Amino acid sequence: MTKRIGMVGLGLMGHGIAKNLLAKGFALSFKAHRRRDHLADLLAAGAKEVESHAALARDNDIVFLCVTGSPQVEEVVYAEGGLLAGARDGLYVVDTSTAEPASTERIRASFAERGAHFVDAPLTRTPKEAEEGRLNTMVGAEPQDLEAIRPVLAAFCENIIHAGAPGQGHVLKLINNAMALTMAASIAEAVAVAAKAGIDVRKVFDLVSAGAVNSGIFQMMVGKMLQGELDGMKFAIANGRKDLRYFTHLAEMLPVGSFMAEAAHQTFIQACNLELGERFVPSLFEMHEKLNNVRIVPRDGA
Repeated sequence: MTKRIGMVGLGLMGHGIAKNLLAKGFALSFKAHRRRDHLADLLAAGAKEVESHAALARDNDIVFLCVTGSPQVEEVVYAEGGLLAGARDGLYVVDTSTAEPASTERIRASFAERGAHFVDAPLTRTPKEAEEGRLNTMVGAEPQDLEAIRPVLAAFCENIIHAGAPGQGHVLKLINNAMALTMAASIAEAVAVAAKAGIDVRKVFDLVSAGAVNSGIFQMMVGKMLQGELDGMKFAIANGRKDLRYFTHLAEMLPVGSFMAEAAHQTFIQACNLELGERFVPSLFEMHEKLNNVRIVPRDGA
């Protein structure tokens, strides 16, 4: 593999992606986005840091974006010295973030004017799978564009799903996240009711784990919480709020009613208003503790 790879965003997910690209023999350069505490091992493995996003676009065959959402993607693309300034014919820019489809379409058109390809390829699974090179991606692209980047995606993805035409990758990701986050909000609320009613939350866990209601989301939310840990689902509440807003906006534009997702969205807004936005999704249990004067999370060995 001789493709030169650029990357923006080396956080919880981006670090694992970069590590696996280097391990598979790709030449990697990067522009740090927010975090710098994940850089040392990548630099030691041969990655190179550059001074501008434009340089990444100018000097690489493919540039991956792994940032929070559409405002951050637009800043990286359109700001002075951004990716668009260095874009050239044949460049691929692959957006792995969770973004608004309307923004994705505008950005794609901007790159197309310069002969470059903008591909939406958001990710699922967690930072653990990112480090292991076992992420899932759903790609919105023309078939030939997917095939052009498939060998690189395979360096860090276990499953590569062609979602459909350009833009459909971000649509499918919003659908996936709407289901996951709605489940998480429902689980936190149900567990809060159980605790307030005097039912041992461990009994809820035992019952659900043995039946059809069980799910990966339930296990991530409740399993580690019963051990006093709230990191079983490593996804920030503020990001959940953002993704649900993107989903409800998409549904409104279609138009399709989105009663469940909007209720979950309000739950995540409330958690952010209680200054829990930077914590992981299982801290929705802490939100309910504050709102309902109930103890849910075991503490101090209790």
